[in-house]
Amino acid sequence: MKTLRCTYPIIILACVSTQSLAAGFQLNAQSATGLGRAYAGDAIIADNASVMAKNSAAMALFDQPSLSVGAISVVSDVDITDASYTPSRGQTVDASVDDIANNAFIPNFYYVHPIADSGLTLGLAMYSNFGTSVEFPDDYVASEFGGETSLTSINIGLSAAYQVTEKLSLGAGLDIIHGEGKITRGSLLDVEVDGVDYGFNLGLAYEFNDDNRIGLSYRYSPDLEADGDVNMMGEGEASSINIPLPDMLELSGYHRVMPKLAFHYSVQYLQWSEFDSLTSDEFSSSIKDYEWADAGHVSVGTTYYPSESWELRAGYMYDHAPTDTLQSMSIPDSNRHWLSVGTTYKLSPSQSIDLGVSYILGEDTAVEESLTVVGESHINGVVESSAWLFGLQYNHSF
Repeated sequence: MKTLRCTYPIIILACVSTQSLAAGFQLNAQSATGLGRAYAGDAIIADNASVMAKNSAAMALFDQPSLSVGAISVVSDVDITDASYTPSRGQTVDASVDDIANNAFIPNFYYVHPIADSGLTLGLAMYSNFGTSVEFPDDYVASEFGGETSLTSINIGLSAAYQVTEKLSLGAGLDIIHGEGKITRGSLLDVEVDGVDYGFNLGLAYEFNDDNRIGLSYRYSPDLEADGDVNMMGEGEASSINIPLPDMLELSGYHRVMPKLAFHYSVQYLQWSEFDSLTSDEFSSSIKDYEWADAGHVSVGTTYYPSESWELRAGYMYDHAPTDTLQSMSIPDSNRHWLSVGTTYKLSPSQSIDLGVSYILGEDTAVEESLTVVGESHINGVVESSAWLFGLQYNHSF
């Protein structure tokens, strides 16, 4: 298995790979707590500070400062099987390839600070919402369809929540998004860029009572303009690239139906139709067309509270792929099924450790793609994907 290696000076920067994490190149790796329940109810449960990654309004549920620090490790496996490649000149050959998705280590950091007697809560978050890393062998027979596709990102979130009434809280936040991208396609394309842009998020939290609450959040994601070196056959050189990112809408609920048992759920919608193509203002044609469709996921989960010291959780997610009529070997996407379990152990009334494990199984998906840059070449095959995710997190209330 290949390993995506990275070295950063502090924990806030992430090395990411999503070909088995989420449909498209979205990351579902914001916390080990959420991982253990397949992120069901994650925008409202508010069992630690990581909730602000999904819903800033839920920070109003905290009555004391809280810190969460953690990481998720990903062991992924993506293969292209039963593949055939027809070059512009020559005979059709086998193009099957194993293990094209890199593994990853994804850290995160959250801090929530209520302002006493004001109804106001402030928060700082550092995590990632987007990323992908697919790398074909250097000698891959269909280099114009393979090569390397890598996108890493970090989201620095500054958020505030205000308790409007005893039951209703509202939230808002600024997202500072730093992204880096690298794309190579043999002699056809070579891109290496990075950039910073800004988004925002809005949230709502409503408590029916202590045991029942819902949360709704919206996140605006910008079209990230990244600067660097872009070389494309037929177009020449450029100094920037535009990467459209999808807006997100999420609804979550939490219901503690018995003293020791709760059920929770989430529905997330992503406007992947925004990701129609990669472009440069300096080129007359697009760098790469994708034309994805809007998609999202549905997750359900349960939490069991056997004692004051322990919590046990489990969840299932169905994650729908955004790929539509136009397909791509460079981001070989498929619908995914998540099976998750996790636990919390309270070291003391103010400290806890979370563990989460998920197994993700992607549906086998047929992919076909053609290029007419130099003559016409064609490739088709079946994408097979799976992954194990392991999460660890430390939480502290002050």
